[in-house]
Amino acid sequence: MMKIWIIANRELNAFFDSLIAYIMLVAFLGLTGFFTWLFGSDVFLANEASLQSFFSIAYWTLFFLIPALTMRLISEEKKTGTIELLLTRPVTDWQVILGKFGSVLLLVAVALALTLPYYITLLFLGPVDHGAVWSGYLGLILVSATYISLGIFTSSLTNNQIVSFLLTIFIGIFFHWIFNVLAGNFTGLTGQILSYLSVSTHYDSISRGVIDSKDLIYFCSFVFLALIGTKMVLSKRNMVD
Repeated sequence: MMKIWIIANRELNAFFDSLIAYIMLVAFLGLTGFFTWLFGSDVFLANEASLQSFFSIAYWTLFFLIPALTMRLISEEKKTGTIELLLTRPVTDWQVILGKFGSVLLLVAVALALTLPYYITLLFLGPVDHGAVWSGYLGLILVSATYISLGIFTSSLTNNQIVSFLLTIFIGIFFHWIFNVLAGNFTGLTGQILSYLSVSTHYDSISRGVIDSKDLIYFCSFVFLALIGTKMVLSKRNMVD
């Protein structure tokens, strides 16, 4: 566990040293704050003490910001050759993967924690469904973990950060949006499968305050499979080397 934390701390320091973390935090808070309080279906237009507008815009904002954070995690180390140095140290592939995964998840958690004043503000506007708010935050954490794992996997496939970013977006858009659209055009088993594959199906349920085991299993399974895929890519590289 200590080695995982050391790797995660190393990556977090790299994010802040390169200003990527600050840019991400400003972009996330700026976009979510604008659409939550000032534009579109904001809190005041909805005329209710709810953060549904925040959860809706955060769902899309994180989808584009997370690939920008994960694209360099392994691809840059492969390009510079430091991945070989890292993997020859007394750490396992899993410790490297989980350390990098944890660093981005911690940064996202910081970004979400900085939006807690939105929640506090609601307390002065009217009765708040506290369960829906906290489950909404849980949903964002789970969605973030899903796309972080996907981003790490695509980053392990290439030494080009831009390719990793575009690949994450390309694969992610199917789970983020397209499967849900296709599910509406099919009935029966096909429609059910497409609906289940959609991240939005599970996120929408949790963000409304309904925490179902099938939704938790979906997110955990996605993360597990993506990280297993990353482990297989790194293991194959080790055997080739």
